Amino acid sequence: MATTTPTTSAPAAPSADEVRWLTAEEQLSWRAYRNGVAMLNDTLAHELEAETGLSIHEYEVLVRLSEAPERTMRMSEIATGLAHSRSRLTHTIRRMEEQGLVERHQCLHDARGVNCTMTEQGWQRLVAAAPSHVRSVRAHLVDVLTPEQFRALGEAMDAVAEHLSGGASHPG
Repeated sequence: MATTTPTTSAPAAPSADEVRWLTAEEQLSWRAYRNGVAMLNDTLAHELEAETGLSIHEYEVLVRLSEAPERTMRMSEIATGLAHSRSRLTHTIRRMEEQGLVERHQCLHDARGVNCTMTEQGWQRLVAAAPSHVRSVRAHLVDVLTPEQFRALGEAMDAVAEHLSGGASHPG
């Protein structure tokens, strides 16, 4: 009786308790990613707020609403699309309502749902803020990378988002 596994079989899957530690190269890439994302997000948020008075979260809400039919979305859809907790989004929307940028109202088709609609003032703020934000994104990310690097970054983050949202993951 043989005590070794035939070489043609697939390797055994790691057990739930087994840790696959990062290699030195993977560790460098992971840390570069973490540092780069943190620094980029901080810079974009700081520049946006300094130049427009909008927080990055307020800006993202306005962008999503601007792309929605009638500039209206359910609060739950906004939260999912932005990967924000509902309580965090509610706080942001409340602040935006006080500024006259959005309005909330009950959903006509579902009394449990709440819709958020961008006001004309919100649209004007977004139109005024967008050029500054796009310049920052371009200066600190798009123009720093080659077109191939930027495309690969987008593809990689799509794969991560798909995996985390429960979609089927597949190699590029």
